[in-house]
Amino acid sequence: MTQAAVDGPDERVPGRRWTVRLDAVGRGSPAVRVSCSRPACAEQRLPSAAAGRAAAIAHLKAHLRAAPAPRAEAYCACRADGCHTHLPGTGRHARAEPWRCGGPVVLAVLTDRGGRWWRAMECCSRCAAATPGATTAATSRTLGPQATDRPAPAASDTGAGSRAPQFSDHRTASRTGGPTPRAVPARRRPPQAKIAQRVIPHDLRPVALRDELVELGDLFRAYQKREQPDLSLLAELQERKARAFTTWADVTCDGALRGEARRAEQAAAAIRLQHQQRTGGISGDGPAVARLLTAPAQWDHMRSVLAHVADHTPLPGPEARLLVLMLTLRTAHTGTGNLVGQDLTALGLTDPEDLVEKLTGCGWLTLPGTVGDLLASRPENPTPISVPSLVPDGDGTGPFTFGRKVRPKLSGWAQRVVSERKLRKAKAAAGTRLLALTLATRTDASGRLGAGGRGIALDALAAWVPVDSGELRHLADQLSAADWLTDAALTETRLTGQLTERVLPLTCPLRAGLEVPHPSQ
Repeated sequence: MTQAAVDGPDERVPGRRWTVRLDAVGRGSPAVRVSCSRPACAEQRLPSAAAGRAAAIAHLKAHLRAAPAPRAEAYCACRADGCHTHLPGTGRHARAEPWRCGGPVVLAVLTDRGGRWWRAMECCSRCAAATPGATTAATSRTLGPQATDRPAPAASDTGAGSRAPQFSDHRTASRTGGPTPRAVPARRRPPQAKIAQRVIPHDLRPVALRDELVELGDLFRAYQKREQPDLSLLAELQERKARAFTTWADVTCDGALRGEARRAEQAAAAIRLQHQQRTGGISGDGPAVARLLTAPAQWDHMRSVLAHVADHTPLPGPEARLLVLMLTLRTAHTGTGNLVGQDLTALGLTDPEDLVEKLTGCGWLTLPGTVGDLLASRPENPTPISVPSLVPDGDGTGPFTFGRKVRPKLSGWAQRVVSERKLRKAKAAAGTRLLALTLATRTDASGRLGAGGRGIALDALAAWVPVDSGELRHLADQLSAADWLTDAALTETRLTGQLTERVLPLTCPLRAGLEVPHPSQ
């Protein structure tokens, strides 16, 4: 009787593998050397590590493009690299079968974390999946003969001419007899439904709640695979998650689930706000608005400047208030700025020269020359001005918290409002322009006056626009005639109305639930 010796795999070929390395040329030199394990490839020398990495990656890609598809008859070439599938466990519960090849043969690519070598090799798909950082570049057309879970033993003496198939990571010594053991199928656990890293119990009741949680988990995972974000959809998913987790917490009396529901509610509100900021949209079915000032923080900064001016204007009257406001916006960051005569004459002031002289006389404004020189200055030769009360302290702090990049945005916005086309055409007075600017910062997202469209209290409005109720009614009528304000109604306590659609881009809406305090508060 003869015994068949098994020395290697039957009708199998070794898996291809090649490595591209990046090494330093010498100590103290930034030059690097790119080498390939294939003998036909010549060594390259590059002046820097970045150029060397680019050349090494390009070299490997060229090999991948030129290489034929993975061969189904190839066996794994990964054991020498310490493949997690082939190495036995070292713990107390070591695996009984340390090798488990299977699946089609693939061409896998591995990369060193430090960017010093790149390797391509033929191996089975199971080994490629078990190798950290491995990427599959190509797959064989047919499944290789590795798709088995156990090695076949050597042929017995009854079949001297037969040879058992072998794997590259396991060689069986010659032995006698014994039937071939049957492959034991691996037990598969039923997939567990999850949402937010939480396992959804399969016996959770009511069934409708479990179905909702499973569906939400699938929808969140599908959203993560989207190429472009959809904030409106994400906010809707967070709202559904908040409702579902609240019900789940009620059923299981789990406080952690209730906390998760609250966080989902907060996330939904934040996402809704972010969506409105990005699109300029109005909540509900209103039209989209592309505002000149796009961020709520800029709207709040503008209101803080108005409140500061209301408390620190040295002269009475709406004309002085408007001029101080515009000069404050020009000098808010450092206390200094540039001004030309047209900036003053475009405000609708009765006597700009006299008003500027009063501001310089009381020490609020400082000019290098005369008021006449300021009024005669042009954009190519502006006049430097200074407001001492706005100069930062020794520690660099001033009355405002916004930076130097925000200041010109606020100043440009105010200039656009007070010189708006219809106000300019109607030759509106300074009080009318000041009221228009104030109302633009006291609307909701749809343009209705006041927080929630409830109107503006007259005592607060009088602090921002220093006129009596009779003059305020006249100014409101002028804004209505200039197509700024509609449905204006002035009662003993409040001014209500709606800004027209054409001026909505100039508005700075109040955030929901925010009531602007009185300037003196």
